[in-house]
Amino acid sequence: MSASAPITQDVLTIPRKLPEGPTNIVGLTRDQLREALIAAGTPEKQAKMRVNQIWQWVYHWGVRSFDEMTNLAKAYRAQLAERFVIEVPEVVTRNVSADGTRKYLVRIAGGHEVEIVYIPETDRGTLCISSQVGCTLTCSFCHTGTQKLVRNLTAGEIVGQIMVARDDLGEWPEPGEGTGENGPRLLSNIVLMGMGEPLYNFDNVRDAMKIAMDGEGISLSRRRITLSTSGVVPEIAKTAEEIGCMLAVSFHATTDETRDKLVPINKRWPIADLLDALRAYPKLSNSERITFEYVMLKDVNDTDEDARRLVKLIKGIPAKINLIPFNEWPGAPYERSDWERIERFADIIYKAGYASPIRTPRGEDIMAACGQLKSATERARKSRAQIAAEAGIAE
Repeated sequence: MSASAPITQDVLTIPRKLPEGPTNIVGLTRDQLREALIAAGTPEKQAKMRVNQIWQWVYHWGVRSFDEMTNLAKAYRAQLAERFVIEVPEVVTRNVSADGTRKYLVRIAGGHEVEIVYIPETDRGTLCISSQVGCTLTCSFCHTGTQKLVRNLTAGEIVGQIMVARDDLGEWPEPGEGTGENGPRLLSNIVLMGMGEPLYNFDNVRDAMKIAMDGEGISLSRRRITLSTSGVVPEIAKTAEEIGCMLAVSFHATTDETRDKLVPINKRWPIADLLDALRAYPKLSNSERITFEYVMLKDVNDTDEDARRLVKLIKGIPAKINLIPFNEWPGAPYERSDWERIERFADIIYKAGYASPIRTPRGEDIMAACGQLKSATERARKSRAQIAAEAGIAE
């Protein structure tokens, strides 16, 4: 990476200009929806009740038409339809892996595309959602990081990804049923681990997650939402205070020299600064543990010495370490660590008293695994040599 290459964008981003025309209800907070309804002619004394009614139709029942909101008067429904829409991202393609993983390519305003991944397991169903079109962090092992940042997603585009997946899974309850009456939820967990750095789009991510956690709608517990950051230190305390979800950190190295290459944001907020912020997080959010994500790269970060350094670095932080076998992609300048090496690394961490699960790669056959997401239309085709040069790695 050249000395003049940007490490990150600034934390503050310019709000996106909203399109003209009807307002999309999806993504509005309760307060924003109340204000919008009043501005559209709803009497102020009725506004709170109307918010509750519309909220349940949209986020509990999954309704997309005001005509179906049968506890609202016909005239009021017509009034709403003139001023508002209920829209989610458009599904462009849907791929299903041999292991059941589903990957959706969805189109948002402006014709841009992002990817969503649903991972079914025996005891849960996890949806990996995106927060930006592209990414600004240029992490050298990540396919998404080779794609330039286009823009932040709106709160509606973020929560809309959850709604798209629930559509495909057929998980909206039937009238008269509660959400959990037909057995375990198919979509039970959210991870903000898709395209983009969530903490560079903080306000929209916060609003979307508050909608997802609202008990009158999608109703996901904050403990079932995990936000993954590469280490935007100033926003970590805000995440605890304003969202309160579980936190994961893309750590991936035990020295600043190596992490500077793998996760360039480290040049702005090095390991010591990041760990100081993380030590405060469990107390702030009452979360149980920080998850440290550690991608296993052959001959880069996978030695016994790295494992021992990692244990020393995280001392005093309630933590688990997710070891991620590197998911290769075209032009990737790295290889996956040998399985025996990964197991040896995990054993050192486990014997030091930390959970160290090795993540089973899912959806590799449809390029849906961790670090492989990248939308087709925004794809910048680069050679292995180009990618290695930008990452500061000798070929």
